[in-house]
Amino acid sequence: MNRFGKALLVAALVGVVGMAFRVSWNALRDVATATGADETAAFLYPFVVDGLMALALVATLVLTGDARRFALRVLAAYTLASLVLNYVHGLVPELHDEVVDWGRLADWDPANWALVLLATSLPVGSIYFGSDLVAKVLHHRPIEAPTPTPNQDESTETIMNRSTSDLGEPVPAPVATAPAPAALEAAPKVDLAKPTESAVKARPVRPVPPAARSARPNRTADQLLNEARELTQHWPVEDLTAEGIRKGVRTSAAKARTLRDTLLAERGQGVRVAGEAAA
Repeated sequence: MNRFGKALLVAALVGVVGMAFRVSWNALRDVATATGADETAAFLYPFVVDGLMALALVATLVLTGDARRFALRVLAAYTLASLVLNYVHGLVPELHDEVVDWGRLADWDPANWALVLLATSLPVGSIYFGSDLVAKVLHHRPIEAPTPTPNQDESTETIMNRSTSDLGEPVPAPVATAPAPAALEAAPKVDLAKPTESAVKARPVRPVPPAARSARPNRTADQLLNEARELTQHWPVEDLTAEGIRKGVRTSAAKARTLRDTLLAERGQGVRVAGEAAA
């Protein structure tokens, strides 16, 4: 709907509400006169009842939660009270006359007492409920959308932004030659419980939900290197890749490549020393 259509709809709504208020105003004015209100008070009485209904309706559009439910209850209560008084005005012809019997809204005394109590208590209720609704609206703070906080977990950050070059590293093919006895003794034992690089790649990477993320303190380079040494001490050289180290020690891809190069350098020195000793 364009702006002109919306303006026309709002104007029509204001017109309908204004005419409805004029009809209700006539009945509420006569009821106020019957309960002892003077000419000025009887003239203002409809604004006290129907006006609070309009205020409660606006409050329901602004407030949220318990405050909004409170505004809806006030709106429902005053709408029902206005309906009852309009209904009584239609049943009692004497209320339409200029001279009425004060304090008489029904022939049956219990009903008359209840109606007089209702009519006289509405202004007091308007003061209390109207002040409360205005205070709630003035102190209302709209709920803001939560802002994303920086992720302190190194592993979850690297899962979303990991380097594709490490994922595509080729695994060196095994050489089909019989190793020497000295080389067999110097070679590290293969841990069958450790997953190979291909098995790690085959596993689907599932994003970690924010609620399951745990904050890990930043580790120094020496701490990461010690953890990588303990993790890969039984790994063969073929499985010593940046992706396996990254997932094992839960660090970034760049740090994993640095750890891989350091460990490969240490393994190379160890193999040379073993070869020189065997010679």
